[in-house]
Parts: sequence; structure tokens; C-alpha cells
Amino acid sequence: MSELAVRTLSGVAMIAVALAAAAKGGNVFAVGVGLVAMAIYYEWTRLARGWGAIWWVTGFLYALIPALALLWIRERDASGLYLLLWTFIVTWSTDIGAYFVGRAVGKRKLAPAISPGKTVAGFWGGVAAAALLGGAWALLTGLGVALLFLAPLFGVAAQGGDLFESWMKRRAGVKDSGSWLPGHGGVLDRLDGLVPVAVLTAMAQIGGLT
Repeated sequence: MSELAVRTLSGVAMIAVALAAAAKGGNVFAVGVGLVAMAIYYEWTRLARGWGAIWWVTGFLYALIPALALLWIRERDASGLYLLLWTFIVTWSTDIGAYFVGRAVGKRKLAPAISPGKTVAGFWGGVAAAALLGGAWALLTGLGVALLFLAPLFGVAAQGGDLFESWMKRRAGVKDSGSWLPGHGGVLDRLDGLVPVAVLTAMAQIGGLT
């Protein structure tokens, strides 16, 4: 089976699990988020081994804050599920758009010293995908016009989260944060973009923009 096929199948499986847990909400979603946060922290500590205690504290906050943000988004009000799915859609579409546009037409490197595989075309492909799919979901569900403008901005944030994790891996001298997910590496490899998007979405909700 090709690498793309493995990546696609495992990606679909992860999306299905995430959607099922999100739809269920309550304790099921809370436990799932908690387990994911634990996995993120575990992988963080492996990457940052020997970097000093401040990195362990930072990693704890890095895992905890987005986990709390996701729980806040889901349970805050009646539209919580729709907003949570918007958060997922923006993150996933950014990743998928960047991957396929980058592979198809990407030539100029975005940040070769940090992540040689990322391209400028891929970056804009991710932003465009976030804007289109995130915007479409916001309109379809009546979440508010503000999310039309936030979707591409959060698409940029998702890629910033990806680049930060790539920098950590380069400093640690590893290709992936783990090997739990076939075709994707570790949990942190897959959720590095969701971390900033979850936090920013919760902040937008608290600020009354959603």
C-alpha cells in the first residue's frame, strides 16, 4: 500500500473517531480530549528531553490550554458542536489544502531551515481551503459572519503551529514526534495545527465574535 493510501486511511479513521466523540459530547468527549492531551505532553517531553525544566512546564500548558479550549467550545452553549466542527474543519482543511497544493505546484520553499517540505504555494493553498470550507460551514450553520474572516486567519495560525512543532523536531533531531499513527507519525504531528486554532476559537467565543 502506498504512503498516501496509508496516510489517507488512517486520517479518515482519526476524523471518524473525532467526529463521533464530538457528537457524543459530555464525558466521552472529555475523556477523549484528556487522553489526547496526555499523549501530546508525553511526546513533547520526549522531544524536549534535556532542554531544561521550563520546557516541561511549557509543554504542560501547551497540552492543557487547548484541551480546556476544546471542552469550552463544545459545552459552552447550544451551538457548541457546530463551532467545534468549524474548529476541526479549519484545521483539517488547512492541512489537506497545504499538502495537496504543495505537492501539485509547490516550488518555492516556505521555511527550508525549519521544514524543507513546506512551500509557499502550499501555505496559500491551506489558507484558501480554510477560508472556503470554514466559511461554507459558518454560513451553512449560521455561526456568524465573523467566522468568514477568522477562517483564513486561523488557517495561518494552524500552519504556524505546524512550523513550531517542526522546529522542535529539528532541534531534537527527529523526523516525527512519535510513531502511533500510521502515515502521520505521532499525535503531536497531527494536532500541532489544532492547538492554536482551538485556543483562538475559544478566545473568539469568549470575546463574543461567535
